Amino acid sequence: MDFNVKRFAADAGTFLSRAVQFTEEKFGQAEKTELDAHLENLLGRAECTKHWTERIMKQTEVLLQPNPNVRIEEFFYEKLEKKLPTRVNNHELLGQSMIDSGNEFGPGTAYGNALIKCGETEKQIGGAEKEFIQSSAINFLTPFRNFLEGDFKTILKERKLLQNKRLDLDAAKTRLKKARMADARAVAEQDLRMTQSEFDRQAEITRLLLEGISSTHAHHLRCLNDFVEAQTTYYAQCYQYMVDLQKQLGSFPSTFASNNNQSSVTGGASVSVPTLPLSSSLPAGRSSSAFNELRSCSGSRKARVLYDYDAAGSSELSLLADEVIMVSSVPGMDPDWLMGERGNQKGKVPITYLELLN
Repeated sequence: MDFNVKRFAADAGTFLSRAVQFTEEKFGQAEKTELDAHLENLLGRAECTKHWTERIMKQTEVLLQPNPNVRIEEFFYEKLEKKLPTRVNNHELLGQSMIDSGNEFGPGTAYGNALIKCGETEKQIGGAEKEFIQSSAINFLTPFRNFLEGDFKTILKERKLLQNKRLDLDAAKTRLKKARMADARAVAEQDLRMTQSEFDRQAEITRLLLEGISSTHAHHLRCLNDFVEAQTTYYAQCYQYMVDLQKQLGSFPSTFASNNNQSSVTGGASVSVPTLPLSSSLPAGRSSSAFNELRSCSGSRKARVLYDYDAAGSSELSLLADEVIMVSSVPGMDPDWLMGERGNQKGKVPITYLELLN
């Protein structure tokens, strides 16, 4: 019991000493030990990293889930460590409505059949969106959140300790200045050496933690690459789904193929599909220049399949993700397609599903 009382009294005395030192510094009545410039820069860099990590996280969450009420619900489920109930997204709702209405009008009618095909595609897009959101949450948002709730909280804790050690050091300096008697000066000098040592040790601990921010940036860069790759995959899937749908709708009679009164579509002809511009930042095997080079020569190249693909007709070739096939260009072929060959099987394949190999 006596030990606890003494410890409480010592802690109270330390707290009071720090409070007095802090107050006097604010009123300019006491000197303040400044941190070295390198440590100050590291502290500023850590604060900047925390600020922008929070901003990026918030805006990414808004992008992935625009509905604020749903975001709040997901937050509570996460805090309660409960599984979030499966939710149908807007694409899937639209797709189901189109399928139901198509069945009502009759799958044998042109309009009913078209509604069913559009509904199936919307549900495919809805599934791709769910995969994109899940991938982004795991590979992008989670590492950012782990930094804020883990590493940065540790930095804050050590920075607070450093601040306390600095106040102890400056209070010891003040006591030494005020000491007049030899015995009092000896005690004050010993106290100063001890607080200086503790301050230096805490400064070193804090510095090492802050220098770890560089590793955090490197990790977040890898997460950013994963996020971009997930977006690329998602938009490529959506684009291909719509291209396939447009070709299916093009097989309907011209009366049903288009409502555009400014131009007519000849019977059985599909609507022209613009070529998707590929970013120059894509891998060499997926860039437009690589495919243009293949089209300009009469040879063939190996290509890796990025995603599964089900052939829409006998002229196309079904694909399996990660398999390697031979591809070549045929004069007059749609620029979005190449001729694929796997053993004795041959057929058209979409270029958005391929990565050319050296």
